[in-house]
Amino acid sequence: MSVITQPTDLLRQQDPQLADILEGERQRQATTLQMSAAENFTSPAVLAALGSALANKYAEGYPGARHHGGCEYADLAERVAVERAKALFGVEHANVQPHSGSSAVLAAYAALLRPGDTVLAMGLPYGGHLTHGSPANFSGRWFDFVGYGVDAETGLVDYEQVQRLARTHLPKAIVCGSISYPRHLEYSAFREIADEVGAHLIVDAAHPIGLVAGGAAPSPVPYADLVCATTHKVLRGPRGGMVLCGAEFAERVDRAVFPFTQGGAQMHTIAAKAVAFGEAAAPAFTRYAHRVVANARALAAALEQRGFAVTTGGTDTHLISADPARLGIDGPAARGRLAAAGIVLETCALPYGDQRGIRLGTAAVTTQGMGKPEMAEIAELFSAALRGEAAGTRTAVADLTSRFPPYGA
Repeated sequence: MSVITQPTDLLRQQDPQLADILEGERQRQATTLQMSAAENFTSPAVLAALGSALANKYAEGYPGARHHGGCEYADLAERVAVERAKALFGVEHANVQPHSGSSAVLAAYAALLRPGDTVLAMGLPYGGHLTHGSPANFSGRWFDFVGYGVDAETGLVDYEQVQRLARTHLPKAIVCGSISYPRHLEYSAFREIADEVGAHLIVDAAHPIGLVAGGAAPSPVPYADLVCATTHKVLRGPRGGMVLCGAEFAERVDRAVFPFTQGGAQMHTIAAKAVAFGEAAAPAFTRYAHRVVANARALAAALEQRGFAVTTGGTDTHLISADPARLGIDGPAARGRLAAAGIVLETCALPYGDQRGIRLGTAAVTTQGMGKPEMAEIAELFSAALRGEAAGTRTAVADLTSRFPPYGA
């Protein structure tokens, strides 16, 4: 990647306080290990689109049917984003306006459900998202969620349980997706269960969609009624969401996004999504996506060797969920020690227990150019940090990141 410079002289002259904050964040990202499974580094081209003149444009509605004037270039940008998304994922319709992954899920529910409907989704203790029925979220307040889980021994989705629950509760929709499940989901199995009970199938592919784009994970498109996704994470686009579907549900999805759940589209973000979709269609992204998975598998194995209990014994994706209890520490405490050492990640629920583990991913470090040798190095840094060697580990982290700057030297 080319160099991203410090905040512009204009910003520093006009607002030095914010210039210092932005420079501090740039330095934080460049000198610590970004191991969050939900984060990545966008390309300079994506950042350029985010800072473009389209940030000024109000464009409620859709191309050719806006509620504001002067939308000719906004229309062009959105049409490009839509066509690129359709081609990238082999789908008949794409709505690229959702502001986030949660906004995309909200629109999916609005398109297919009514308040009070029963929905079957992965339970939060097993890796379900807040939008999969949390009582603190709109989903848990508006719908009757039933949670399925994973096998206590293997950590894998219990498809027989999913089928039993579907037969018992006859949900209007089944949600397939997780924020901490490291294996490929069997979309065909979910489709069969949904068909048996007459339910819609909604796939929340926020995490694997970038791998799908790069051919490193199976696509949910042939099986799902609606696919909700984010455009950041492995996809390396701007923070935002999208909904993919067949022509049958296109109008319902569009009306659910606007005017039901959102107002004006963020046109600069949509332009940045278009850039990211174009980048993801290139052969280089396919190679990148497969390296992300190879790095995750290597890192998971190295963590296992150092005493971490890796959920499901490994990973098929960019994501690793692990329990550090064997090392005498729980997830929140581990996260704190790792943060002090310059390693950024999050905690996650661990199935069948009241403890929390750690969740990490390899998308960002792979974007930086790191490979399997660096995964072994990172695993050792994890181990050292949890042994209480924060100062020395922080120095080693700074050395590693200096060899792989996110945006060039």
